[in-house]
Amino acid sequence: MARQVKQGEGWQLGWDADAEVFRGLVGGADWAIELTEAELEDFCRLIVQLAETLRQIGKELMDEERISCEVESDRLWLEAEGFPQSYSLRLLLLTGRRVEGAWSEAAVAELTQAAQMLRVF
Repeated sequence: MARQVKQGEGWQLGWDADAEVFRGLVGGADWAIELTEAELEDFCRLIVQLAETLRQIGKELMDEERISCEVESDRLWLEAEGFPQSYSLRLLLLTGRRVEGAWSEAAVAELTQAAQMLRVF
């Protein structure tokens, strides 16, 4: 199957191997953006890296402490804000298209899990 889209409450993530330029897709409840293969690869890698970083930092924080953490590549930037176990996520695409998107706390865990399972590379 060359094309796949995974989606849940407030998120979507997709791959189309037959597309010429924009093979990836990320989106929220009411928005979506197509990504190049490299952009999607960065997104999947960075969202997992961010989740792991928050998990590690969470061991050092008190339960009521909120956190903000950023990761980036040449192509995109992600920011998590909230608690280590429950946070919102913001995306900025740093390439020529200049896109911004966000996911609620309720969507991030499933989106992160889907990014880990999306095997396209």
